[in-house]
Amino acid sequence: MYIIIRTLAVLIASYITSVGVPISFSWQTGWIALLVAIVLAVINHTIKPVITIVTLPVNLLTLGLFSFVINGLMIILASYIVHGFIIPSLLMAIWFSIVLSVVNWVLHIFEL
Repeated sequence: MYIIIRTLAVLIASYITSVGVPISFSWQTGWIALLVAIVLAVINHTIKPVITIVTLPVNLLTLGLFSFVINGLMIILASYIVHGFIIPSLLMAIWFSIVLSVVNWVLHIFEL
C-alpha cells in the first residue's frame, strides 16, 4: 500500500508542478512514476542520511531550511537515474519536493 501511495504522490506532484513525469496518462507514465517512487525510497534510505549528517552544520545555521536543498538534490539524483523523469533545475526540484511532501502528507491522512 505504501508504494501505491508514493506512486500516486509522484503523479500528483508532477501534475501540480508540471515537471517530472510527463503528463500523458498512459501505462508508461504509471511505470515511470512507480520507478521514481522506488528510486526515491532507496535514495532517501541510503544516501540522504549520509548527506544530512555531512551538511548538519549548514543545516543548523540555516535553521533547517537547507534540508529543502538536500531534498531537491535527491530528486535531481533520481531524475538522472530514471529516464523519463525530467527535472530541469534545482529550483524546480525543490518546488517538486515541497509539493511531493504535501501530497504525501494528504494521502497519508486518508490512508485506511
